[in-house]
Amino acid sequence: MHVTTLDGPGKNALGSEMLAFLIAEAGRAGGGPWLLTGAGDAFSAGLDLREVGRLDNDGMSTFLTQLEAMVATLWTYPGPTAAAVNGHAIAGGCVVAACCDHRVAAPGRGRIGLNEVAIGLRFPPNVWHVVTHRIPPRHHTEVLLGAGLFSPQEAHERGLVDALADDPVAAATAWLTRVGKHPADAYRAAKANLRGLPADPAAAARFLAEVVPAWTSDHVRSQIDAALNRGRIRAS
Repeated sequence: MHVTTLDGPGKNALGSEMLAFLIAEAGRAGGGPWLLTGAGDAFSAGLDLREVGRLDNDGMSTFLTQLEAMVATLWTYPGPTAAAVNGHAIAGGCVVAACCDHRVAAPGRGRIGLNEVAIGLRFPPNVWHVVTHRIPPRHHTEVLLGAGLFSPQEAHERGLVDALADDPVAAATAWLTRVGKHPADAYRAAKANLRGLPADPAAAARFLAEVVPAWTSDHVRSQIDAALNRGRIRAS
């Protein structure tokens, strides 16, 4: 079993280096069972706002393309994956967990949710595909449009995590051990049938024309500045 620990500043924020690290970790996991968790008291509190806040349109296009590549890599990874959500999993951190086959959170530890709409962000195509597939449709309005952050118990009720455990690493490891005994070819084939990412030229065009400019808008920059001034990481 391969274990990856998200470990970095800003509550394990997802900057360019962390995105590249996760993509590389998929290769190191080699198609076998793969456990992801976070260092300290967070899984990941979102994207690295210090980096995101400095990007112009070209830089943002590069960054979001890397984010989309990371999401595609985790989402289509052929073997079993599990997220041990040991604390905050906000926006981008919640997306990383959503890419995993099984998500276990610790009761009472951190906040979980997708707050992109609340701060004026548009979902990139791969991210949107993942979150709308992983969250039950009856909760789409509350979770995606309401854009709130939930306790682990509330997140479980809304389909943002699959299970709760006092020791999420042990529980996620047990799940991977059990599922990892399935024939690898059968698991890979069934997962591929569930997890395809549609090739949509129109979505790619909208990504460049609408999503990237939204992420560099004055409103979003003001939200990033406010979050950094408060010392909190709240954006995706």
